[in-house]
Amino acid sequence: MIYILLNAGPILAATLAGLLIGWVYHRLAGLPRAGVRLLVTVALAQAWFAAILAGALILAPAKAGDWTMAIGSAVLIWIGFVVPVCVVTLRARQVGTGAVLADCLYWLVVMVTQAFILKSIGLVPPPA
Repeated sequence: MIYILLNAGPILAATLAGLLIGWVYHRLAGLPRAGVRLLVTVALAQAWFAAILAGALILAPAKAGDWTMAIGSAVLIWIGFVVPVCVVTLRARQVGTGAVLADCLYWLVVMVTQAFILKSIGLVPPPA
């Protein structure tokens, strides 16, 4: 996981973008103010998503083109992991379908934005 240290700048930029998107979503949804513990949790989750996405982008084959693989990787991770987890956990808590769809869409926007930022800044693969 040395790639995380090598790519701290792009990962931090992607994390900050995810936090900004979350802040806008939070405001638009009219949710109550988040406490410090929640903000720390969200920041750590955003950083982890950005780090995992950076690793996926480093490992992604470039056969389909750099940008196709970057955005495609984000969408694939979203549809394969994020959507099922959101749907199962939120529906188990009896959250309405609209809120589930909004949260899933929020994570799609975050992940595609993070992939765009990571790819735009550039990522350094770990040494061989």
